[in-house]
Amino acid sequence: MKYVDEYRDPDLCLRLADEIRRTVTEPRTIMEVCGGQTHGLLCHGIDEQLEGAVRLIHGPGCPVCVTPTEEIDFAIDVAGRPDVILTSFGDMLRVPGSSESLLQARARGGDVRLVYSPLDAVAIARDTPDRQVVFFAVGFETTTPATALAVQQAHALGLDNFSLLVAHVRVLPAMEAIMQSDDCAVQGFLAAGHVCTVDGFECYGEFVQRFRVPVVVTGFEPVDLLTGIRESVRQIESGNPQVTNCYERSVRADGNQHARTLVADTYEVCDRPWRGLGVIPGGGLRLREAWHKYDATQRFPRHDLPVVSPVQCRSGEVLTGRIKPTDCECFGAECTPQMPLGAPMVSSEGACAAYFRYGRSPTPTAT
Repeated sequence: MKYVDEYRDPDLCLRLADEIRRTVTEPRTIMEVCGGQTHGLLCHGIDEQLEGAVRLIHGPGCPVCVTPTEEIDFAIDVAGRPDVILTSFGDMLRVPGSSESLLQARARGGDVRLVYSPLDAVAIARDTPDRQVVFFAVGFETTTPATALAVQQAHALGLDNFSLLVAHVRVLPAMEAIMQSDDCAVQGFLAAGHVCTVDGFECYGEFVQRFRVPVVVTGFEPVDLLTGIRESVRQIESGNPQVTNCYERSVRADGNQHARTLVADTYEVCDRPWRGLGVIPGGGLRLREAWHKYDATQRFPRHDLPVVSPVQCRSGEVLTGRIKPTDCECFGAECTPQMPLGAPMVSSEGACAAYFRYGRSPTPTAT
């Protein structure tokens, strides 16, 4: 397929892998912060191909996975009200809260609906004027333009029965939190191509200067990923970290200006809790005061609900790259995609789901 096959060329992949091995003087540690890249790395066996030369660790690259339990519990509480239709994307419906998921809440009678776009939720609100329609808005900078557009369309239609439960998160503050952790071993980052398609990559310049690690924007095909890794190790070895765009066919330095303006008009930066990372300063977005009438937390009383997480689930360590999914004692046993203990095994972008899907074996226990 034109514009895809050339990024899956096996001979080129082998040459890139050989060049990476020749470049490193010792094993280097690189983190990708995109669940799609995690799946690409494992699907094509890049992690195994570079074993001994590059250690690939997986950051909090799945927005569904980093949505904290208390937000899911609140969504379930809202979904249980007789006048509410709760909508969200498919993965979000399966992530367990303290005691159940939104899918299980639907089985108990809650009106919980899967939608493919926040604009679908606006259409439901338009067609169901006697019900409150709430869209559970999750995602990185990639999905924020669509939810911002949904709010503005609801306003244009004069809808009083549509609101957002906003759980949007921002990638760069999470990268800063990872670099500031005491046990951080990251020497370079592969930046998420789709996030940079919206926000560009100029914002990473100060980060690179502050932490002295390269940030390389990459895509999702094997040639993209290997090219990004090659550029990362080249910069690590040279001691000259930079922001580099290796995804030029999709990403510009300033991103998508129309999308950025739409988001800036609708949202403002706020502190936000992340699963596994705690509250990150500037780590999320919330609706601006001008759009508060579309904020679900303004419409529905928020009760303090007890948060109970499975004690055996190590998703927080997986999401921060401190362990690989196969290091968790529950991986593939008590925790599978059919019976998940935590979000990274549920989401299609989760690291645990990727390791399970592509047949990575649990780490043998030392005896």
